[in-house]
Amino acid sequence: MKKYFTYSHWDLFQTILLMVGAYCVSSMLLRATGWENNSSMIYVMAVMLVARLTEGYLWGFVASVVSTFCLNYFFMPPYGKFDVGVAGYPVALFSMLVVAFVTGTMTSTVKRQAEEAKRRERHTRELYQKNRKLEEETNRIQLEKERETMRGNLLRAVSHDLRTPLTTISGATDVLLSDSGRMNENEKKQMLKDIQTESLWLISMVENLLSVTKIQPDAPALNRQPDILEDVVTAAILRVKRSFPEETIQWEPCEEILMPYMDSTLIEQVVINLLENAVRHSGSKEPIEVVTYRKDGIDYVEVRDRGKGLAAAASDAATGGDSTKGLGIGLSVCRSIIQAHEGSFTGEDREGGGAVFRFGLPENLTTRNAEEEEPQKETRFAEEGRNRI
Repeated sequence: MKKYFTYSHWDLFQTILLMVGAYCVSSMLLRATGWENNSSMIYVMAVMLVARLTEGYLWGFVASVVSTFCLNYFFMPPYGKFDVGVAGYPVALFSMLVVAFVTGTMTSTVKRQAEEAKRRERHTRELYQKNRKLEEETNRIQLEKERETMRGNLLRAVSHDLRTPLTTISGATDVLLSDSGRMNENEKKQMLKDIQTESLWLISMVENLLSVTKIQPDAPALNRQPDILEDVVTAAILRVKRSFPEETIQWEPCEEILMPYMDSTLIEQVVINLLENAVRHSGSKEPIEVVTYRKDGIDYVEVRDRGKGLAAAASDAATGGDSTKGLGIGLSVCRSIIQAHEGSFTGEDREGGGAVFRFGLPENLTTRNAEEEEPQKETRFAEEGRNRI
């Protein structure tokens, strides 16, 4: 009951203001025309406004009673006297009450519906915000789980890759230190060469780990800027040649200058990883080919070999044929670096034997090359290429 008959100073002020306004307007019309003909309509309008602007039914009923009294006293003959016997007065009073009741009822219903709509809107907004926070929290937890999984996989891969060369180095140094003249010079040189080879592998592993730290989510943003791709490839080839001077690397540069947005240090590490992967795991002494070209606004680098290919390499790794460094992180690092550059990275068997690893870099920061990616090769690479290094 309280919500239908509520009192407030603001509602009282509005009611008085509208009643005074109706009286003033009706008085002006009476003086202007000399006879009463529109006062009832003006007061009906005032009653409707009171019912619309105030809360509940109280002020509408008050306005209807006041309006009826004003019409009888001021605007019905005999003017200035209150006479309930005036013809039409009961009808006017009843009409005013009905108008106030109907208008108040409709207004209250509309107001309640509006308030309910606002309440539902607030509730919906709160639910949406809570749902968004819940989704963000779920995504954060999922991302953290994925990071933990990646860290665990990385640690397992690193521990495996570090154990073998360290064991080789430790064993070779023990033999050399305990040698009492039983080994000839050729055997000593071979052991020193093994120590050097494993040391170079460890250096490469450390560089890969440093590259991984640069592309972690909490690491500083990549230093991406336009740079000449041929210079980066040349530097990578020279570094690999210093480590493997007996290997033949054939480079076919693009006829036009390629300048993708990239972190040159990281891209150089990608090329080094792919070249060392071909040297160590292709199982072939055929020349390794490096090709750069541009296609559909993307700058590509391909490293090709004539070895046993991805399928054979995966089979060897599964059967222990390449147990030395079969679970390395080199290709995983390559792929992570290229993804951080918004690029594409694929691996596939080469026609005629061997394997091809390819990565593409956008020429500007807004280019997306997901459409140029070959999904069927991604799956194949994930299953077979990860065992190459």
